[in-house]
Amino acid sequence: MAKRDKSFINEGIENVRNKGSRVVGEGTHMLPAASLMKAAGVIKSVSERRRPFVTVINSYTTQIPGHAHLESLGHLVEAELKKLGFNVWYANVGAAVCDGIAMGHFGMKYSLASRELITDQIETIIAAHPCDGWIGIGNCDKIVPAMFNAMVRVNIPAVYVSGGPMLAGRGGSDLITVFEGVGKHAVGKVSEAGLVQLANKACPSCGSCSGMFTANSMNCLGEVVGLALPGNGTIPAAAWTDPRKLTAKINPEREKLVKQAGHVLKRCIEKNIRPRDIVTKAAIDNAFICDMAMGGSTNTVLHTLALAHEAGIEYPLQRLNLLSKKTPCICKVSPSRPDVHIEDVHRVGGIAAILKEIAKTDAPMDTSAKTVTGTLGDMLRAAPKPDGDVIRTHSKPFSKTGGLSVLFGNLAPKGAVVKVAGVQEDMMQFEGPAVIFESQEDALFGILGKKVKDGDVVVIRYEGPKGGPGMQEMLSPTSAIIGAGLRVALITDGRFSGGTRGLCIGHISPEAAAGGPIGIIKTGERIRIDAAKGTIDLVVPQAEINRRLKAMRPFEPKVKRGWLARYAQHVTSADTGAVFAY
Repeated sequence: MAKRDKSFINEGIENVRNKGSRVVGEGTHMLPAASLMKAAGVIKSVSERRRPFVTVINSYTTQIPGHAHLESLGHLVEAELKKLGFNVWYANVGAAVCDGIAMGHFGMKYSLASRELITDQIETIIAAHPCDGWIGIGNCDKIVPAMFNAMVRVNIPAVYVSGGPMLAGRGGSDLITVFEGVGKHAVGKVSEAGLVQLANKACPSCGSCSGMFTANSMNCLGEVVGLALPGNGTIPAAAWTDPRKLTAKINPEREKLVKQAGHVLKRCIEKNIRPRDIVTKAAIDNAFICDMAMGGSTNTVLHTLALAHEAGIEYPLQRLNLLSKKTPCICKVSPSRPDVHIEDVHRVGGIAAILKEIAKTDAPMDTSAKTVTGTLGDMLRAAPKPDGDVIRTHSKPFSKTGGLSVLFGNLAPKGAVVKVAGVQEDMMQFEGPAVIFESQEDALFGILGKKVKDGDVVVIRYEGPKGGPGMQEMLSPTSAIIGAGLRVALITDGRFSGGTRGLCIGHISPEAAAGGPIGIIKTGERIRIDAAKGTIDLVVPQAEINRRLKAMRPFEPKVKRGWLARYAQHVTSADTGAVFAY
């Protein structure tokens, strides 16, 4: 048998890569399939099966505000593709989770796990219904990276397009304002009536939540890694019809981008441009450089590492610190800068404007990297100069180094991640006693119950990919800390929302459930953090740490049946992107 390369999945996917829709569009033996295509309305007569087929894979659902308008956008691109002469299949993936709605209850454990489910669904759709190319329409949280991963896994021509960011609420409010309001309410800083009023105005339109949270960070990185069109991450989902009444409509500029995606897919099919031609090590570098420059969510580390893994690219976590040292942070958006939102970034030139300025620095950005529309350099040419406020010049940055940092030490031998763009200068070095919680729920009740005081290091463990299971986000505890005005650090083997700010260190690897040192900390022991130098250590002799690690009992899974039990059996720690081990 001939040696197969790393991209090989199975004979069926290989057939789709080589023959595309001809797998089902040729031969008398496939006439029963053609009859069913006609029944579904995909073709009007059996003779039309000779035309190329493309698939629109949408993720429409009213369970996520970022996806509530995607049905309308999906049918726009479907119609555009038909005008271009394609037979169009239209499908929706399930398992899309709104992290904001799942936050604060058990359902959040399903969020990260849904990334694998959605990627697998897309593989299933394309393998069972072969086509010549596909467009993925997503917007929020795990749907975006799941579609990116599916693109490189299946590796036929593909384009991603998002639904766009939400408009900010009245007074510059957003979802994080509401989460932090819960913390303020707990300490008597805001009334219940005031909190309800805030909740009513903070999320005024469809779209992914309006700050540089995970969804928008990933949608922006889609432009940079090359799988999405310029403007994908920043063109708002909606446009105001009456801002005083907080009424809006789907943004015509976003509709135009969605239609354009159909033409870009046609180009990729004609030129045989495939996702693995685009997602290279240079493209991953470019994505992380942009992430550093715009102070993106720490979740982008998790998802971009997973994308590299799916593309067969070895990408060590340590490389992020090398990129960070050469990349200034020139843009800060909510939550790091609460009065600035994605619509403001778009107004001053978007991601192209950020990268055009970064191209003047020593950051090793490759502008010749291929994208679905041409090259990264093509995207930058017409970009405006920095406005000096939302996007700063490289000579007057928010910080000389990037907005994300990877920490190592005896507590995180394989690394941990912090969004330094959201950390105050006087918190970059911190040492304090450990206050330990064995779950996010216990931590939230402990913080709201005033069991945490200034100077503490809050430890939340057994919340990693395997231990949670599902590595749920910690937005409720971190927002409670900010709302209560506490000066503390928080460390976890779980992860944080893109809406998190403060000295919050996540992705500690190995996780406690995998025998990591975070599992052997005792209450009151001091933890020393230097976010500037990239270190995190338990102030305990190494011999004692080694003794405790040897004495650790094997982890007993919290969930033993259903999808989460299967997920916990296969998932790896965060330093690898929380991918499956086959």
